[in-house]
Amino acid sequence: MSHGQANREKTIIGIKQTVKAIRTGKVREIILASDADGRLLGDLLVLARENGVPVRYAGTRRELGLAHGIDVGASVVAITE
Repeated sequence: MSHGQANREKTIIGIKQTVKAIRTGKVREIILASDADGRLLGDLLVLARENGVPVRYAGTRRELGLAHGIDVGASVVAITE
């Protein structure tokens, strides 16, 4: 494995998958879309706070999805490594 591969971040896309990953202690940081529906994110934000996972906002759902290799919008991306 090259040095570049060793430092590559792994991501999880989606609310349900992110919640599962937080509960298993795998998430290093969460990125939320600025236009994500707050009603859907309430439990996720509480869980992140309880587990000391930093949360930041970046772009729209469409931009976040495209930035992480999917053609649809993404409300949440979790960084795991």
